[in-house]
Amino acid sequence: MTTAAHTMTLLASLILFAGLGAFVWLALAWVARLAPRASLTMAGANAALVASVALHMSRGVLPDALTFWPGDVLAVASFALLGAAVSAITARHLAWKPGALVVAVAAVLLAAVPYGDDLRWQARVVSLASAGLTLGAGVGAWRALGSSGSWGSGRRTPAPLALPLFLIGTLLLVRAAETVLPSGGTPDLRVPGEFNRLFLWTALVLTLLQNATLAFLLLMRLILRIERLLERDPLTDTLNRRAFDQALAHAHAWLARGRRYALVMIDMDHFKQLNDTLGHAAGDAALRQLVAVLQPCMREVDRFGRLGGEEFCLLLPDTDIAGAALVAERMRALVEHTPLRWLEQDWPVSASFGLAEAEHGDADASAVLARADAALYRAKRQGRNVVQP
Repeated sequence: MTTAAHTMTLLASLILFAGLGAFVWLALAWVARLAPRASLTMAGANAALVASVALHMSRGVLPDALTFWPGDVLAVASFALLGAAVSAITARHLAWKPGALVVAVAAVLLAAVPYGDDLRWQARVVSLASAGLTLGAGVGAWRALGSSGSWGSGRRTPAPLALPLFLIGTLLLVRAAETVLPSGGTPDLRVPGEFNRLFLWTALVLTLLQNATLAFLLLMRLILRIERLLERDPLTDTLNRRAFDQALAHAHAWLARGRRYALVMIDMDHFKQLNDTLGHAAGDAALRQLVAVLQPCMREVDRFGRLGGEEFCLLLPDTDIAGAALVAERMRALVEHTPLRWLEQDWPVSASFGLAEAEHGDADASAVLARADAALYRAKRQGRNVVQP
């Protein structure tokens, strides 16, 4: 195979694999209904890459006005769409405006530079704009994947999964730098040469790697969403009883290693009366408000679950009874001073709190839970809206 034929084969392979990627992402969007906006955006990124490379290969066959400028603009657009899709998958926000602005600026610059025998300026505009878009998407993905809680269950998704974006961005910067070097003279990908062959082989591998990585992240997002549905209370988005019992058992297992914990049992006062007076919709709103009011008092390591009805429990790792009392008193005051707004009126809300600290003599976590429950009933008997250790 001649060098020219080898280069054209690599370009055709890039079209084939990007086209296959577009088809797969369309299937994920329309058939599987998996993150449709992100999947359609990724399909668009692959399709724009296919169109760009196809127009590049058609230079000299089709009129220049249909191949040069449109092909270069589509190349930048493909990376803008890639960045938007990465944002939609990792941060769940389709950030398309920055990419659209970069494409518009690149289109104007490319229109201002005449196309002729020397295409180095065009290659620089396309490469630098595309590199900026890709590296920006990589930084955003790294931050989103490295932050806890963004993927549910307080997990951290490995940030190195954003590495293909940095590799693609670096490859594009190398291409831009190559046009500046005295030996550089291959801004047209059809021109046979060692640099173009290496560039196309690397681009082919990274195209496959980037599509596979994003598909993996999308699948992980689906799995985490299912896990979240299995462990969360659908009304309040707190842990359900099964998930809270698992967290409690885990905390009790650490008790033997010297890590204490405390429990705060919480029960909304006069909840049945509120339900009977205002209706179940108001009762649901009151429970959601209770959870929202209590959230600022919790640390990231704490676990908060709904045990049933209007009864909740807060697990405080590395906390003794005195620390739990401080947290509970702050919660009690916040609930008392946050009435429920319903039917254009403010309805008073309060809650009672029972505390217990784990002891080394406790056979299992149920003993600690029983003491916290008994303390809660004492608080109820004392007139409610109190904290009882």
